[in-house]
Amino acid sequence: MEFQLSEYLILFAASLVVVGSLTPIVRRMAIRLNVVDSPSESHKTHKQPVPYLGGVAIVIGVCVVTFTAILQSEQQDALGLASTVLVPAVLIGVIGLVDDIKKLEPWPRFIAQNLVGLSIAAILILTDTLGSPSGNTFLDLLISIFWIVGITNSINFFDNVDGGASGTIAISSFFLFLLAFQGGQFSIAALSIVLAGATLGFLLWNRPPARIYMGDAGALFLGLLIATLSLRFDPNPIFLSASFSIPILLLAIPILDTSVAVTSRLRRGISPFQGGQDHLSHRLMRSGLNKRQAVLSLWLMSIFFCCIAVGISNAPFTLERVLTGFGAAFWLLLFVLFSKTKSA
Repeated sequence: MEFQLSEYLILFAASLVVVGSLTPIVRRMAIRLNVVDSPSESHKTHKQPVPYLGGVAIVIGVCVVTFTAILQSEQQDALGLASTVLVPAVLIGVIGLVDDIKKLEPWPRFIAQNLVGLSIAAILILTDTLGSPSGNTFLDLLISIFWIVGITNSINFFDNVDGGASGTIAISSFFLFLLAFQGGQFSIAALSIVLAGATLGFLLWNRPPARIYMGDAGALFLGLLIATLSLRFDPNPIFLSASFSIPILLLAIPILDTSVAVTSRLRRGISPFQGGQDHLSHRLMRSGLNKRQAVLSLWLMSIFFCCIAVGISNAPFTLERVLTGFGAAFWLLLFVLFSKTKSA
């Protein structure tokens, strides 16, 4: 699915407009159906009920723009690729939608995520479309499942402050577009720029103070989609360690948020699946930042790590490991600093 740069811009604008236009419609529907996030739990930071179902607008927008572009291009091979990426994401999004409405227990969702992750990993390995294979099929399968399930849950965990997840996914997917376009991986570039436009369109309504939340439907859909795209992406570096680091750096802040929160909960003897005010956004706000400043800080940190990923992709092979080590060291420094802040 090869496009000119102007056509990528059209895809970006189309997804932004479609999702930006659908979101207020879905918002009214959520209010009418009383599908709202009420601040009834201690870990909630909003004061008034906020409608859910924003994820429905994201799912519809991404699918409509993607499949319309494919049908117009008449490239049947692109249809198969997009379907193997989007269909599992839609399925997991449906599970998230059920959870938004009926509140499922964590384990059914976790089992479903692993089954979907296994299916995607098997497809990637069997079709030889895994971006950075290790050379061992069984290891590739385990790593792929772990990455898919981990990132899916990480984005869901990270959706804990207005605009945090939607803005960060917009940043990560835009940088993934740049890397894929630069590497001639046009299908991944097209899906990534559609995802960037869709999340920015939603961000118009989700930025602080949020008028709608994406809910689990949106967070799980976005998590699975960005996880799959980053697995399919074939990085440029020579060293395998540098190749593995690029997807991690693109999603370094959601991974950091989950790592800090889960570690904190395990240390306090609390279930990792239990909500709490121990995420990065909460810690930043307890340090004196307001909600908008905290979200902006998360976005800037995400941009910083994404720039390192781009640097690794374009660096001479003698600097690949240096930049990889720098990114890892800075991530560990942030982990230590955030872990030392007050957890609740």
